[in-house]
Amino acid sequence: LRIRSRDGLERIQVDGPQITIFQLKTLIESQLQIPIQNQTLSTDQNLLLAKTLADLLRFSDMTDPSIPLSALNLSHGSIIFLYYHGERTVRGGPTVSPAGSFGRKMTMDDLIAKQTRITRQESPHCDSVSFDRDSANAFQRFVNETLAFASKRGGFMYGTVTDEGRVEVDFIYEPPQQGLEDDLVLLRDPEEEKLVDAIAAGLGRKRVGFIFTQTIMQEKKDYNFSNKEIIQAAELHAESELKEWVTVVVKLEANEDGAADVHFEAFQMSDMCVKLFKDGWFVTEFGENDDPKLSKMKKDVVVGGKDVKEVDNDFFLVVVKIFDHQVRNFLAHFLI
Repeated sequence: LRIRSRDGLERIQVDGPQITIFQLKTLIESQLQIPIQNQTLSTDQNLLLAKTLADLLRFSDMTDPSIPLSALNLSHGSIIFLYYHGERTVRGGPTVSPAGSFGRKMTMDDLIAKQTRITRQESPHCDSVSFDRDSANAFQRFVNETLAFASKRGGFMYGTVTDEGRVEVDFIYEPPQQGLEDDLVLLRDPEEEKLVDAIAAGLGRKRVGFIFTQTIMQEKKDYNFSNKEIIQAAELHAESELKEWVTVVVKLEANEDGAADVHFEAFQMSDMCVKLFKDGWFVTEFGENDDPKLSKMKKDVVVGGKDVKEVDNDFFLVVVKIFDHQVRNFLAHFLI
């Protein structure tokens, strides 16, 4: 189990979730040198912000010594929060003493010791994304009829963002690239991209997102994005500095009749995903035995109350509504 106190995160060995809270306190006393009578335990992290005895009494979920840990849904890797009175020597660290009767004043950022919590982001920064039908059809037709969804393909989406946060995609620029079965390498040419950006600006458009395909072999692996796709999408989102930036995946899926349909699905990378990428938290080297549904972290992050180094990719995806439209005439935007 993980025990988080004002001293940071420590681990204790327990025999299993069948032990009682009293037995847990006994283990904490023997392994962490904190007397049972000085301990207050809870599954609520706000315990660590308690300043008075009245504050402590509000945390009653682990006061009954006879309750087994299993009744609190605690298992291997779970975090329990510990408040204690007095002074102790942390293993491998200096003597720690509280400043006052109920411990020194600490912020929650101090208490989580700079660890990062991964939670699902409920709402995207863009209201929706709409595709010009001709542009969408041209992209998927090449991938379907020429590549047969056997290798990946990608491109940058250009369009506008309305005041309401609606992204409208009017055309797609496909840079030089090498598409493999499970990887997409963009051979980017900065000068060519500057030219494309200039042409787009002349049409009143700008780069608003990234679109890529998944191959038919990926469809068998049961994920929305692979770990490689998460990193590539996060990198491009971070580079854009556009909060409404959209990432779209195109895939081939079997319908009820057994035939295959082309599907467009739109997402935003979560704010936390983009931040973790900017801060260099993602492991970017992949092994043959790595699960593509999981992104590896260089440091522990907290997911569902547990410290982990592998995160389900879906935690980094925020669903965006998708529509279509028809661009009338780009020539109307040029002054002659």
